[in-house]
Amino acid sequence: MKLTHDYLQLPGLFYSELQPVPVQNPKMLVYNDALAEELGLSDDKDAQLLYFSGNAVPKEARPLAQAYSGHQFGYYTRLGDGRAVLIGEIEKDGALYDLQLKGAGRTPYSRGGDGRAAVAPMLREYLLSEAMHALGIPTTRSLAVVKTGETVLRQIPQEGAVLTRVAKSHLRVGTFQYAQEKGGNEAVRTLADYAIRRHKIPAGDNPLLSLFQYVADKQAELIAAWMRIGFIHGVMNTDNVSIAGETIDYGPCAFMDTYDENTVFSSIDRQGRYAYKNQPRIGQWNLARFAEALLGTQDEAEAQLPAYEKILTQYEKRYKEAYYTGMAAKIGIADPDASDRKRVDDLLAAMKKSGADYTNTFVALTRGETCTATQLSEWTEDWKKRLTAIGETKEAVFARMRANNPVVIPRNYAVELALAAAEKGDMAPFHKLLAQLTDPFCYDQPTDPLYTMPMPAQERQRYQTYCGT
Repeated sequence: MKLTHDYLQLPGLFYSELQPVPVQNPKMLVYNDALAEELGLSDDKDAQLLYFSGNAVPKEARPLAQAYSGHQFGYYTRLGDGRAVLIGEIEKDGALYDLQLKGAGRTPYSRGGDGRAAVAPMLREYLLSEAMHALGIPTTRSLAVVKTGETVLRQIPQEGAVLTRVAKSHLRVGTFQYAQEKGGNEAVRTLADYAIRRHKIPAGDNPLLSLFQYVADKQAELIAAWMRIGFIHGVMNTDNVSIAGETIDYGPCAFMDTYDENTVFSSIDRQGRYAYKNQPRIGQWNLARFAEALLGTQDEAEAQLPAYEKILTQYEKRYKEAYYTGMAAKIGIADPDASDRKRVDDLLAAMKKSGADYTNTFVALTRGETCTATQLSEWTEDWKKRLTAIGETKEAVFARMRANNPVVIPRNYAVELALAAAEKGDMAPFHKLLAQLTDPFCYDQPTDPLYTMPMPAQERQRYQTYCGT
């Protein structure tokens, strides 16, 4: 495995070099052969088990844990990789990709934690990140999950595991917050120069402002994509905002069944800060914290503030454009106007009133099935008139809808059943679900109802997700 160590060009305040902590009895639970092939990794099974358990590292490797901070539920705290080790970067097509072991043992940033991870949360991240990739949503990827043969203590004893995560980088808004706190403007500029070079961001006359614009645009597009598929991240702290615009950290996230913009799944989000409807606004709030870190105590900060405020204002417009363009595509419309935006809003209101399933409603429209709920049937008549007025062929309209409306998403019910079986040693349900999730637009083949039906109502009312840390 040929690794680079680009991150080590940064000053030492940004990381601590250390080795992953070996595990007792590693066993490969799942390995992403397709991703491994994309990255040009060896198919040596023995080497894979050693490297992705943390029991060995490539000879040239210089593993490290990254330091960063973050606003967690609105409160600032110093953080860092408390259980993750970056073993290096792999170069592919001129870009670098981090290889990070999650659950690799204690680090200087563990804050009293054991540095380990459990089987179910790591398999959950594997499932959901690969599902998001198949859905076309920017995301970190999962390469492997290795069972460690050790027990980790959470609410109950659980089997330990290590996840190998692949990312364009692990630079976060929280990394810049940490830089400003620990090293001031000089450290921020050093980190910004690195980020701009690493992600090939056009720097312009004002590199910090160019970086802010880049991240703001990426976040607007990413959160719009989340909203279109009914995804609720659950823990949108600034340490979970990737400047590369990738979805990162699949702890308490989940997908909506019945449409309700107030939906919250996370057990720790008691006030609904990160509810589905709040995600766009929180994205803007997080960007404001990013702006504060970039501006810091610069002498010219006051003069530059209006330029940052303008980008923050533009974020909302860019988000809405991305959101409504994507939502219009879900109902077959390529170039939405103001009436189409209202049409989208009316559809969601009708779905909420009738208790309709979010994903299945769009699938039914795509298949031309009749919606029985009064509110939806009234909306459907108006929608059909709009499609007729556009003048496109039915084939073009429904091809657009098929490309934007997945048949299969990571249904909470199916995910939990697969993880429960995996914890008992049966990986068959996991692999069956994974196969369906990596082919989400499967209109031309039969789909197991388990993967398309919402969670039973009595279970949905009490369903919660957990961080798994």
